This record gives sequence, structure tokens and C-alpha cells, in this order.
Amino acid sequence: MVIASERGAVERHGTAFAALAEATQAIVDGAALGTVLDALAVAAAELTACEVAVVRVTEPNGELLTRAVAGPLALAAELAGAYAPGDVAAALAVTAARTALAVAYAVPVEGPGGIAGSVELLRGADELDPGEQQLARVVANHVALALRVAAPARGPRWSGAADLLELTGDALAASSDEEHAAVRIAQVAATVAGADAALIWRLQSDGADEGELRLIAAYGDDDVGERTLLVRLAGEVSADSRSVTVERLAGSASTVATLQLGEPTLGALQLVFPGVEPVSRRELGLLASFAVRVAHALRSSERARELGLELDRSRALLAVVGQAISELSLSHTLETAVERVAELLGAERVAIYLEEDGRLTTAAARRLAGPHEDVAGCLHELALGPSRGRGILLVEAAATDERLADVAEAVAEAGIEAAIALPLHVAEEAIGLLVVYAARGRVPTANESALLVALSAQLAVAVQNARLHERAKLLGEELETVLAAERDAARRLQALYEISRSFAQTLSLDSTLDTLAETVVEALGVDAAVILMPDERGSELVPLALYVDDERVGDAARAILNRPQPLSGTLLRRLLRTQEPLLIDAAVARELGGAHSLLAPFLDRGSTAALIPIATPAEVLATLLILSLDPGRPVDGAVVDTALSIAAQAALAIDNARLYSQQKAFADAMQRSLLPRETPTVPGLEVGEVYESSARLDVGGDVYDFLTLGDGRLAVVLGDVTGHGVDATADMAMAKFVFRSLAREHSDPGEFLAAANEVVTSEIASGKFITMAYVAIDAVGGRIECSLAGHPQPRLVLPDGEVIAIEARGLALGIDGDQSYETVSVDFPPGATVVLYTDGVNEARRRGELYGLERFDALLSERRDLPARELALETVAACRAWTGGELGDDVAVVVIKRDA
Repeated sequence: MVIASERGAVERHGTAFAALAEATQAIVDGAALGTVLDALAVAAAELTACEVAVVRVTEPNGELLTRAVAGPLALAAELAGAYAPGDVAAALAVTAARTALAVAYAVPVEGPGGIAGSVELLRGADELDPGEQQLARVVANHVALALRVAAPARGPRWSGAADLLELTGDALAASSDEEHAAVRIAQVAATVAGADAALIWRLQSDGADEGELRLIAAYGDDDVGERTLLVRLAGEVSADSRSVTVERLAGSASTVATLQLGEPTLGALQLVFPGVEPVSRRELGLLASFAVRVAHALRSSERARELGLELDRSRALLAVVGQAISELSLSHTLETAVERVAELLGAERVAIYLEEDGRLTTAAARRLAGPHEDVAGCLHELALGPSRGRGILLVEAAATDERLADVAEAVAEAGIEAAIALPLHVAEEAIGLLVVYAARGRVPTANESALLVALSAQLAVAVQNARLHERAKLLGEELETVLAAERDAARRLQALYEISRSFAQTLSLDSTLDTLAETVVEALGVDAAVILMPDERGSELVPLALYVDDERVGDAARAILNRPQPLSGTLLRRLLRTQEPLLIDAAVARELGGAHSLLAPFLDRGSTAALIPIATPAEVLATLLILSLDPGRPVDGAVVDTALSIAAQAALAIDNARLYSQQKAFADAMQRSLLPRETPTVPGLEVGEVYESSARLDVGGDVYDFLTLGDGRLAVVLGDVTGHGVDATADMAMAKFVFRSLAREHSDPGEFLAAANEVVTSEIASGKFITMAYVAIDAVGGRIECSLAGHPQPRLVLPDGEVIAIEARGLALGIDGDQSYETVSVDFPPGATVVLYTDGVNEARRRGELYGLERFDALLSERRDLPARELALETVAACRAWTGGELGDDVAVVVIKRDA
């Protein structure tokens, strides 16, 4: 691999030295300088393995002109013919900036009189090693040799110059390089014509120097006297001058040819020739033709300058409009406009004034002091009055201008010399003034005037739009404030609604307290809330509901807040007595003691808390502790006021829930007293039962009971009494008494129901009735006897999962006294299950749709392997899930399974 690498290096250097040899041979053969320099640039790039090589030559004006480029075509096109500073290092920096290559190296080309040029090398990485640097110096020496060999000696005037002048003139006519066009013209004219010097004069067309000649470019002998030539030209170059004049230069042995440039006259080109040899008619014709092309070149340069000014004006307008669109900020828009106007007009002091309440005020200004607003006010009146139709108001000498006599003192104090003022109009309404405070006698050019007029029009629209935007933004902020207040009010109303809804839905004290704690945290934007109620002895407050918003601190907050609080403290007893809220800081927390004292370290670090009484007019039912851990969201007066509103509503809900809990406990106790106290134990059978009442405060209407008959069979009765409350309780008690008193006398289910019907018909109120199912189960013989009085048919679940209805029928008890009831007998195989139930199961509803026997049978089949009690519980759970959580009717389920 090393050998291959060395071979590649040898081949590369061989090719590079061949290129250098070709360049050397071109020098010997007297090839054109451009050809030689191109070859040397290629050799330099290949010898040093660089991506770009540039050869520059020092011009008489001291600048470096790019004569050859080896590298990408696009870069060569960009650099070729371009000028760079005379300093080699500065020129290299310019080239490096254009190429964006990391490594740049330059070697000066030494000439007899100093630096004759440079060789610049650039590549992407790795500095040039000493060998490569030495090779670069070799190329630089070859460039120096080529320049000395190719140095043009002045020969006879016009030798072969006819075609050269014409072609050069055509090239110059296409030039649009404003900065160097005149210098190039002078250089080409002197070199081609063999003149000692060339000077280009320009006739001034506007301003204070209108009609005078100004020297814009010179090339060649520095001894030529500008003053002499200017005197000579002053009276002779005019619109009707001859195109070419030739005269001897006074006090010198030189001849001067003056060429009129353009028709009408644009200026003049003067060529100073050595000696006094006369210029022939042919040479005069060549000079005249060349002068036409020079005039074209200068006019192209002028057009380029005008286009540049137009471009600057467009950029200024775009900058102002772009700033206004992007920021929609009045201050940013005005500051941008002031800076752009100052930059384009070369002015130090610029200001924009806007009308506010009938007078001008400074909206944006640059380097102004003193009472300039008084001067601006006077300028504004003039611009809208006598000078209204002119668009621009010019004051060339502010100190002596009679129009500013009323503000002369302000003019002097503010140091104002001259002013260029433009009113800002929007839809014929004057909204302000743009003023450029210029130097004395400063008059804007036509391009500058056009710029200012266009800029003032755009600026007026941008200012108006920015004003409208800021007004809209202010209105939006005011609206946001109103909406925030409305959102707070909505949160309070939502909190009250949630508490009321919770109570209306569940009537559960625990659910009401849980909802209250969560709602308070969300509505008030606090981190935690805990509700404490007095215990039965009244010695301490016990936490019954706690909600923490951020689970990251949930465990820590619960450990602190979920603790009892003794009622022995003075502050706490005062709160219970006065029903006034208590703001808690670290000192108060320590004084409260107990669980509240644990909050002190958090309160010391900026957390805030408050204790809110939840009270009816008669008593304090509970306390609400709210805590905010974030100092940026303090528990302050507004939060406490909202908490009090919520607590007032919560007090009613808590009081009602407490009363409901007491009444519900009583109803549940009554219900339990009418149901079996224990499940019977019968060999070979497993019994499970569940009862749930839909009534919130009253005793339900379902009743069931068990009895072991004398022959060992298990008798089970399940009934459904119409209604709820006290009447239903009495009827349930009667049904239970009838079962207990008649079951042993009437072992046949049909006979039992017939006897029971006679008793119920005579005892029950008119219009009321009892449905009942009676089964007698023989665990030993495996038989079930069943009779029904208007009750749903029991379900027999076989071991293979098949579900069969026991199809007994009969009229409900209490409707007609003279009734007979059939007894249906079915097999009860080992592993089978019989299920008795009330219509609260199959008639459970969801948006009008019944749970139904089909779903019930599917549940029994799927869960047939569950123990009897668990199967009963699954049945009730399925009904509750179907109705969405609340039962619409009482539900009683009795399950008897025969052992497998």
C-alpha cells in the first residue's frame, strides 16, 4: 500500500511538473501573457494538490487584478477580472471568503519595483507542507518571469490599434461596474493609444456644481497638471464642441487629444502623448469612434448607479414593510424606518413624529437633542399649508429661512442646519411627519426624493396598521381579563354543581365528601384538600376525605394530612364558634398543634394554607383544609372567598347526607330483621342468597325464607310484595308468618300456596298482592317440586350448562281467594343448580331495554361452577352493571346447588 501511494504521488507530481514545463515553454515562445498565466495557475494547483489556484497582477493604481484561475468553472467566472486590495494578505482573505475553503496560502510575486502580483492557493483541509510551499514559490517566480518578458514596450502610436480600439470600446460599452468602469476606460485608452496619461472628465448635470467638469478617473503620468487641463477644458467642452481636438499642452513638450464624450456632451476623455508629433486624420477618426463607445460605457455605468439606487430604495421599502408585517409593532417599525433613511441619505439625524391629541410627539429619533419637536411642529404646518402640493418640504438654511422665524431659538438650540420633511398621510388624513435634519445646503437628488416619497407612503400605512394591531391587542388583553374572571366564576358554579349532583345521585356521605375534596382542589387551583369531621365523642377532628392533585407528592401529603386533629386548641375552638375562616402560616400551624403543626416546614418555604368551616346556621359540621405548595399560587382572600361559597353549599349536602345515612341504617336494620338470619345447612346441598333493595330510605318489598321439612326436604319460599315502606314491611312480615305457619302442614307446594292465598286475601289491603315461588328440594332423591303464584319461573342449571325454566304457573296471592296451584316436579341431578329470583333481575333496564332472561340464562350457564353465594352475587352485579350502577327495583336471588 505504501508503494502504491508513493507511485501515485510520483505520477501526480510528474503531471504537475509537465504543466510547469509547458508554461515555461510558452514564456520562451513569446505566448500571450494570459495564456502563460493560465498555464501557471494550473501548474500551481497540481503541484500543491490544491482545489483552487489564483494568479493576480498588480495594476498601476496599486490594486491586484485577477488574471488566471484554476478551479471550478463557476468560481473562475466569478473571480476572473475582479479587483482585490493591493495587500496580498487582504486579497487572499477576499478569495477565501468567496470559496469558503478552510486552508488558504499566498506567495507574493516579486518585481523590479516591488510586489508585481500574487499566487493564491486554497484547499479544504491540511496546511501546505514545506515542500508544497517551496513549489508555490517556484510558480511565483515563473509568474514574475512571465510578467517581465511580457511587459509591453511603447511602440508606435496606433500600431494595430484600429481593431483593438473598436473591440475594447464595445466591451467597455457593455460594462456596468460603476466603481471601476471609468478607471478601466482610462487604463485601456492610455495603454492602447500609447499615451503617457489618460483623464476622464464628467460634466455635472445637477446640484450646486451643475455645468462644471469634474475629474472622475486618471491613469498614467502623475506629472500631468490637472489644473492646466481643467483651465483648458472649462470653456471648450460644451454641447456643440467638436468631437476631437488636438493641441500642444502649454509649458510642456506633450500633445493633448480631447475627445468629446456623447451627444449631448456627457464629458471628455483626454489623452496626453509624448512629443509634438501631429495626429493623422485616420487617428482622429479612430479616437472619435472610441469616444462614442466610452460615452456608452459611462452611460451604462450611470444606469447601473441609478439601478443601484432603485434597488436600495426597494430594499428600504421592503425593510420597513417587512418589519411592520413581521413585528406588527409600532416602535420596531419606526426605529427600522429611521435607521434605513439615515443610512440611505447619509444623514446623522432623522426623526419620525406622530400626531397625538392635536400635537406632534417624537415617536422615533436618531441623535437629536433640544427642542426639535417645536421645529417639527412648524415644519408640519408648512408641509400641510403652503407646501402641501409639493410632497417634500425643503429647508436648505434653517437659521436664515423666514418660514422658521417663529422657532428660530429652537432651531439654534437644537443645532438644526437644514431639513427635508415629508408628511405621513393615510386616506387623506395627516398622521405624522418624517424629517431628515441634513447639513446646510443639502438637496436630495431625484432618486433620493423618489425614495423618501415612496417610503413615507409605505411608512404611513405601516404605522396605521401597527396602531390598529396594538389597539386590538389591548382590547384582547382586556377581554382576556374579563374571560379569566368569568372562568373563575364558572369554576365556582361548576364546583357547586358537582357537589349538588353528587348528593342527588348517591345520597352517600362518603361520596359527597370525596366529591367535595376533589372539586375544591380543581376549582381553586390548590394542591390538596382534606375534610375533617368531629368524631362521636367530639374530642378530635377525623379526616374523612382527602384529595391530592399531584401524585408525585401524594404519598407525602397523605402522610401529613390524613391524621386526626385534636379539638383542644384555642384557635380551632374559636373557628368552630365563630364560623370564620383561618389563614394558616407557620406560626399559626405550630399553635394549632397536632397534624396541622406538620405543615409548618412547608409554610416556612412559601406554601400557603387555610382552614374553612363547613357550617349550617346551627353548627359547624366539618372543616376544610386547603393547601397550595406553589408560592406563585397562594391561598389568598379571593381563594378563601370562593372556598367559603363552596363550603356553604357543601354544608347542606353534608347535613342531608348525614341524615340520609342515619335513616338508611334504620331501614337496613328493619330489612335484615325480616330476612333469614342464617343460611340453612342441608346435607348434599349448598345454599347462597343475596338481597339488595332499590329503596334509599325505605324497606324494600322482597322476602325469602328457608325451612327444613319433617321428611328432610328443604323448603324455600321467595316472594315479592308490592310497594315499599311501612306497608311493605307489614306485608313482608305477614308473608314470612304464613310460610312459617303453613309450610309444615302443607308439604305439597301447590297445597301450600292455596292455603297461603286464603290467608293473604283476607289480610292484605285491596289492590295489593304478593307474588311467590315455593320449592321443596329432596337432596337424597334428587327431585324438585315447585309451585308459583304469579312469580318468575325458577331456572334449573344442569351440569353441562343447559338452563331450563321450571314451568309452573298460578295467580298471585291476594287477588282471588278461591285458587288452586299446580305442583311441578323435575329431576335435580348431582352438580345441578336451581335459582330463584325476583323480577328485579330480568326487568333491570338500560335506556328502556330489559336485561332479560336470555342474558340471565347465559350468565348462569357461564358461571355455573361458582359457589352458590358467589353465583348469587354475580347475578346482582350483572344487573347493576346493566343499569349503570343504580338498581331500578329490589333484587333477591336464592341459589341452591346439589353436590356433584
